[in-house]
Amino acid sequence: MSKTFAFIASNTTDAQDAKEQLTERYGACDPKNADVLIALGGDGFMLQTLHDARDLGKPIFGMNRGTVGFLMNSYRPDDLLQRIEKAEALSLRPLRMTATRIDGRSVSCLAYNEVSLLRETRQAAKIRISIDGKIRLEELVCDGVLLATPAGSTAYNLSAHGPILPLDSKILALTPISAFRPRRWRGALLPEDSKVCFDILNGEKRPVSAVADQREVRDIKKVEIEQDKNISITLLFDPEHSLAERILLEQFIA
Repeated sequence: MSKTFAFIASNTTDAQDAKEQLTERYGACDPKNADVLIALGGDGFMLQTLHDARDLGKPIFGMNRGTVGFLMNSYRPDDLLQRIEKAEALSLRPLRMTATRIDGRSVSCLAYNEVSLLRETRQAAKIRISIDGKIRLEELVCDGVLLATPAGSTAYNLSAHGPILPLDSKILALTPISAFRPRRWRGALLPEDSKVCFDILNGEKRPVSAVADQREVRDIKKVEIEQDKNISITLLFDPEHSLAERILLEQFIA
């Protein structure tokens, strides 16, 4: 069965050259009319594509023309149709962050990897953490804190010494970033349907920003996060290069 492709590329030379080569070989159509979106770039570009293509309802097959490419398949211009037909599908549901600023304005945005809170100045942030309406940590003094999905657990979460989560675990990772007090707190594992609330304590003196994937909201006083069950997007992976296998392998890297 033939399929139509829309090739979407980052601005790098490698990605643009790949787009030109693939378009010449397979033809291309508008993303709205394509059967599959082909994303050419790195992980940052894939995250951007997930957000940009959210309403199209098209599966996305990424090929790495960036640096790390954890969310991407390897780049090969040959046999693209056969790769798509054999690909394994993975459905991702994002987190929805609602951030309320000190001035009272609210901003809502999605995160497929993580929502992270970060101090804006030299002073540590002070954050109260509530889960499903119950205060679990009265005061976390830290550089920040993040809530990661399984797909995002190998990104910023892993760098902050958070756990790697299997894709089918239905768990979120709550991970502190350079916690000062309580010094020994290493975070928590939460069910994916948890509703998490971060209240910023003394935010005028100790300002905090919130970042949902690539979207930043500064000077916040409260952040509420829960999984958006109304949104699902499909990624396609080569069977020998599945995201689940790469997440498993990450746990055995010395």
